[in-house]
Amino acid sequence: MTREEKSKVIEKLTAELAENTNIYMTDVSGLNASETSKLRRACFKANIKLSVVKNTLLSKAIESSDKDFGSLNEVLVGNTALMYSEVGNSPAKLIKQFRKKSERPLLKGASIEDSVYVGDDQVEFLANIKSREELIGEVITILQSPAKNVISALQSSGSTISGVLKTLSENNKN
Repeated sequence: MTREEKSKVIEKLTAELAENTNIYMTDVSGLNASETSKLRRACFKANIKLSVVKNTLLSKAIESSDKDFGSLNEVLVGNTALMYSEVGNSPAKLIKQFRKKSERPLLKGASIEDSVYVGDDQVEFLANIKSREELIGEVITILQSPAKNVISALQSSGSTISGVLKTLSENNKN
């Protein structure tokens, strides 16, 4: 690879790092061709972009990036595959699911929103993180709950009041 090609790859990686808020660095070494193909298909179905990169080029892209990747530069040893996702927990869920049948991929580290996670022991934690949409849904549910209770109380007492008024009007006629 020429120096010019390397600089283009670094520029492309730097742009990808800037564009994506959820980035996972994984080790997919040891996967045979069939398993790698299954992983790529699973990533495609889950709307996760998977790409294998050279550590030195990724390291330079991290250094030239405006984002703070903390200690993620230190995990760039051996094979590295990047996973980009719009939903923060989807790559972790995919890794967890895929590892039911295989030992890999291993999580080296992740940058989710503005937080950095290092180590394979973070997969379970990351898989359980709620997405932005899930959190918004929970907040809306919480906010709707008191209003639903008031409406329900008014509806139930409304039928009680109408029953009382009907009974009183019938008693007055007699």
